[in-house]
Amino acid sequence: AKGLKVAITDNREFGGTCANRGCDPKKILLGAMEAYELSENLKGKGIGKPAKINWKQLQKYKRNFTSNIPASTEKSLTELGITLYHQSPKFIDEHTLLVEGKKVVAKKIVIATGLVPRTLNLPGAKHLKESDDFLNLKKLPKKIVFVGGGYIGMEFAHMAARAGAKVTVIDTGKRPLHAFDADLVNELRKYSETLGVNFVFNATPTALKKKRKQLTLTFGLKGETHIIEAEAFFNTAGRVPALAGLDLEKGNVQFGDKGVETNDYLQSTSNPNVYACGDVSDKNLPLTPLSGRQGYVVAENIINGNDKVLEVPVIPSVVFTLPNFAAVGYSEEEARSRYKNIRVNFKVVTDWFNAKRLNAPLYAFKIIMNDRTGEIVGAHLLGPDAGETINIFTMAINNKMTDRDIKSTIFSYPSWGNDIKSMV
Repeated sequence: AKGLKVAITDNREFGGTCANRGCDPKKILLGAMEAYELSENLKGKGIGKPAKINWKQLQKYKRNFTSNIPASTEKSLTELGITLYHQSPKFIDEHTLLVEGKKVVAKKIVIATGLVPRTLNLPGAKHLKESDDFLNLKKLPKKIVFVGGGYIGMEFAHMAARAGAKVTVIDTGKRPLHAFDADLVNELRKYSETLGVNFVFNATPTALKKKRKQLTLTFGLKGETHIIEAEAFFNTAGRVPALAGLDLEKGNVQFGDKGVETNDYLQSTSNPNVYACGDVSDKNLPLTPLSGRQGYVVAENIINGNDKVLEVPVIPSVVFTLPNFAAVGYSEEEARSRYKNIRVNFKVVTDWFNAKRLNAPLYAFKIIMNDRTGEIVGAHLLGPDAGETINIFTMAINNKMTDRDIKSTIFSYPSWGNDIKSMV
């Protein structure tokens, strides 16, 4: 729009992870799970026959949202006059890339390659499937093992269990969702087990072998060797910056485990011609809204000369299990290290009206406040629609609201949002 000559290259379908193979298709599958969950909870309480998951129909419905994304994205980019390449590029020098056998010279180069699944270095790792594979399963296997209990593993485990699979989650740590509040994680773990999700913690996978119809994973646990068999094993051990194969050294682009090393302008600290935005920069949180903001900052800095600094407000994170697990602001540990005195409200409240009217099996929260001022500094929610309710707490923290401010606000009643007055 500002008259610069632009090209984009991607080694996968245009449109990005979220629209093609991430957040959006995941939420389509989740919609059916929500209907199933609600009907199951209200069975005999006004619902006579609970819903059933038809995986094949659900996948067909999901494709209505994803199948046209690559073509429509390419069409809109082409209409803007952008040159499109379909390959992962390699740096030749600080200004030059090699892509599709062509040398492309650019005054400015933006790395926005995102994240890729973390490689698990064990014999037979080639037989591990990834999140893309789960979202595109034509038929749900009867037995599934997720290697890694992060948010992707937990979300998929909840979906698969509700759709009828026998599910196991194996993790090297002592609990799933290690980045989230331990008390609420414990509540979610206990509920997940009632769904039929089996957990194996402190386990070290050592080898994966493929048999005729099954696969077997060997793992170490408490000094002993164990074997688990399933039809499908998924690598859900987290994601890392997608930098392999770019030959960043030839472009004089420094990087580390967190991604491309950048300054406050999202400019490479070693090559001023290069910028990095989204999950691949070292300023990343793997969240789509933040990637969009970073893209805006980079574009403005390229067009106008570095005049935009990345300013990041507190950002909510949501694990789309059922119930949702949402968090924003400081954890209890972080708050204790930053404030002299804090107030922590932690309760399991399945007896509250909103939970009881849906017969919801789990509803809990932990709200953290600066005890001196009453300012809300952290919120952690576990319950129906927590992914929506957390947005109110996000606004509250960004605007330095106190418990008194929340209590004096009149919300619609009886809504999930109104419940936050009782949480603080």
